[in-house]
Amino acid sequence: MPQLPLTGIRILSVEQYGAGPWATMMLADLGAEVIKIENPRSNGDVGRFVPPYTGEKDSIYFQSFNRNKKSITLDIQHEKAFSVLHPLVKASDCVFNNLRGDLPAKLGLDYPSLKDIDPSVVCCSLSAFGRSGSRMSEPGYDYLMQAYTGWMSITGEPDGPPQKTGPSIVDLSAGITAALAVLAAIMRSRESGIGCDVDVSLFDTALSELAYVASWHLTSGYQPKRFKHSSHPSQIPSQLLPTNDGWMVVMCAKEKFYRSLVEIMGMPDLGEDPRFATFEDRLVNRDVLVTILEEASMSKSTTEWLELLKGKVPCAPVNSVSEAFKDEQVTERGLVVNIPHPEFGEIKQVASPINLSDTDTIYKRGPVLGENTEQVLKEMLGWTDIQISDAYQEGVV
Repeated sequence: MPQLPLTGIRILSVEQYGAGPWATMMLADLGAEVIKIENPRSNGDVGRFVPPYTGEKDSIYFQSFNRNKKSITLDIQHEKAFSVLHPLVKASDCVFNNLRGDLPAKLGLDYPSLKDIDPSVVCCSLSAFGRSGSRMSEPGYDYLMQAYTGWMSITGEPDGPPQKTGPSIVDLSAGITAALAVLAAIMRSRESGIGCDVDVSLFDTALSELAYVASWHLTSGYQPKRFKHSSHPSQIPSQLLPTNDGWMVVMCAKEKFYRSLVEIMGMPDLGEDPRFATFEDRLVNRDVLVTILEEASMSKSTTEWLELLKGKVPCAPVNSVSEAFKDEQVTERGLVVNIPHPEFGEIKQVASPINLSDTDTIYKRGPVLGENTEQVLKEMLGWTDIQISDAYQEGVV
């Protein structure tokens, strides 16, 4: 079997919690060697202690972000930390961190600090607000970014409070953005021999993901707002519809889907009604049309509607998380993997969303705190047992 595509890429990562570990896990799943640097004075990544399912300096939360990695302990603020860090930098492609934007330079983790050690090294910072601007020294989290960038203001029902998304989408998407940026910079570095700083932030990522809504607003003054039952701002009807036992979603992103929907719902005349003939017409008469559709959708169960609509109108049930994992697509695509773990017995996780036709991803549990410290010091740096013992005693590792 061919090697995974990122085999041979080595990343040192000063990371914790969600966004940063998610970025490097995406790379580790594709074969990169990720060496996670954890502070021995603080018991490592705070994610190791996130409830409700915790163990000895470990948690299922931590495992969800740190499979396929190695862990070493290193106090990067120790006066002798450079004796470990700098040789590791020379042997790596990237130094990654998800610290506050002002800290990489202070801790010697940015390109100006490391280019004399290795001019080809890529230094990626994934921070809350980026490495410039008045907020660069502020900490930040997914929830805050959803508030700052307007996401919450357009999420939820019109008469309800602003809402966040269910999963921590800003953290996860910023992690993927950072992983993409790291790969692009490493590709260039391997060609040119010159590395760089890569600056990715939660704020920038969340703002960019306003995408077409942002362009409508910036170009034409569009004022986004929330619509009843999570309706799309312009493609009508694309929204939740109530059924007699729950909810379904229909997505009429093409004119033919709208006409199929109203025909299947027993109202073919609505397809020719001049009030609803085009997207523009339906946008103007949204409230009238949606009221008619919602009254009609209540006549059948979700299952009954989906059987009628499948293959003709894009549609879906509104599943619970439990129901989502019972979907046949999950089994057919092999989307749940079982990973042996010494404390939890077996951890079930969602597989990597990236599939290669000729290579299978191998899944290994996230590392115990400092599990690979001695291995890395011996194999990569050539340290002796005495040197390693001294480093432990001095608090370097």
